[in-house]
Amino acid sequence: MAPRPASSFAQTLKAVGASFFGVRGSREHQADMRSLNPVHVIVAGIAMAALFVLSLILIVRMVTS
Repeated sequence: MAPRPASSFAQTLKAVGASFFGVRGSREHQADMRSLNPVHVIVAGIAMAALFVLSLILIVRMVTS
């Protein structure tokens, strides 16, 4: 098994953000599978999901106030 090339956390955020909105192509997905660190993907996914939920809560509070 060949070692995976290192991927920066910024690249991970970009990949997770694109996947979050469903705009990842299959070629990029395959490249990400080879290079992204799974721990970084999990951390980025949880952080982006939390940011999304907090944004929704803020919007609802602004509208209902």
